[in-house]
Amino acid sequence: MMKKCIFLLIILTLFLSGCWDRRELNELGITMALGIDKIENEYVVSAQVVVPSEVSMRASTGRSAVTLFQATGDTVYEAFRKMTKNSPRKIYPGHLQILVISEDLAKEGVAESLELLSRDWELRSDFYVVVAKDITASEVLNVTTAIESIPANKMFNALKVSEKNWAGTEGVILDELVTNLISDGKEAVLTGIQVFGNKETGSSKQNVESITPSTQIQYDYLAVFKEDQLVGWLTEEESRGYSDITNNVKKTVTSISCPKGGKIAIEILYFNSTIKGTINKGEPEVDVKIQVEGNVGEVQCSIDLTKPETIDELQVIFEKEVKETIEQTIDSVQKQYKSDIFGFGEAIHRSNPKEWKKMKEHWDEKFSDLTVNVHVDMKPLRTGTVSNSFLEKIKD
Repeated sequence: MMKKCIFLLIILTLFLSGCWDRRELNELGITMALGIDKIENEYVVSAQVVVPSEVSMRASTGRSAVTLFQATGDTVYEAFRKMTKNSPRKIYPGHLQILVISEDLAKEGVAESLELLSRDWELRSDFYVVVAKDITASEVLNVTTAIESIPANKMFNALKVSEKNWAGTEGVILDELVTNLISDGKEAVLTGIQVFGNKETGSSKQNVESITPSTQIQYDYLAVFKEDQLVGWLTEEESRGYSDITNNVKKTVTSISCPKGGKIAIEILYFNSTIKGTINKGEPEVDVKIQVEGNVGEVQCSIDLTKPETIDELQVIFEKEVKETIEQTIDSVQKQYKSDIFGFGEAIHRSNPKEWKKMKEHWDEKFSDLTVNVHVDMKPLRTGTVSNSFLEKIKD
């Protein structure tokens, strides 16, 4: 019996040893970043492809680690396939790190552009999607970067680090974006990406040969969507408010006012936000409750941190200023965009499915007049190993 089992396993391995879709690595153009623009009625797709010899320590000649291929077409799929006209290898997006969509295309609508990417079996869905602000997507992908020789890696890692350490940026992957685009009661947001400096020198090797590159890529602002169209941008302060509301703050630093002038920086160590929807006298209402723990990070004012009443006073100031930021963010989005990017509709749906069914068709109007109650509760501040700033001793 044992011999029969062993024989059967040997036969099975003969049939399973091959892979139907196996392709040799030297036949593929490994694509780390894609950019999608639209000029008139045609899509322009840009692919940032790794140059194999330049990522090999032995064969590297010091040239750029990536090259950019472009093609145009009536659809994204057509443009993607047309790249083979000037690429010696088939463009392979299986290791895609980031997708950059131009601002103009985002204003027109992103659904058609994403349709191919959401169904392509070669693509993983864990790559970030961002919007190129005030610049084309191809121009973003044409900038060389320091530290990371492959610009796509720099863009991916920078957003990942920023999202964890600075409230105001959002690392949104394709699956999350599609979910928000089709969701009832929550609209999408995407982080903006900008290029500062000389775009012409940004694509050359000179850009990374100096201590301070003349052209740099930076994330900033959040793009507000309504359905699949970009309708505006949140300011930096509003972007932080959005992160506060949607519980997307991991760690960050917030400056607050000192009681008698000056500033004090608070490092946020713990942040938790919950959104609860209710129906009050037939109208929807939302409560946003926030719990925070923080540490005094920097003191630039005259203040005595050894006194408990001082800590209490700082807590009150923090709660007041954070609440004001959140309320200003909500008011701005309600008035300017009428787009529920916070998921307040989802909160109403969770708590009152029957009432939500009645109002979801005209939720834009309900959202614009929605009453939102904001509660911020901060636990006692920590002051670190040094209570008062040494600046006080210098002044004395």
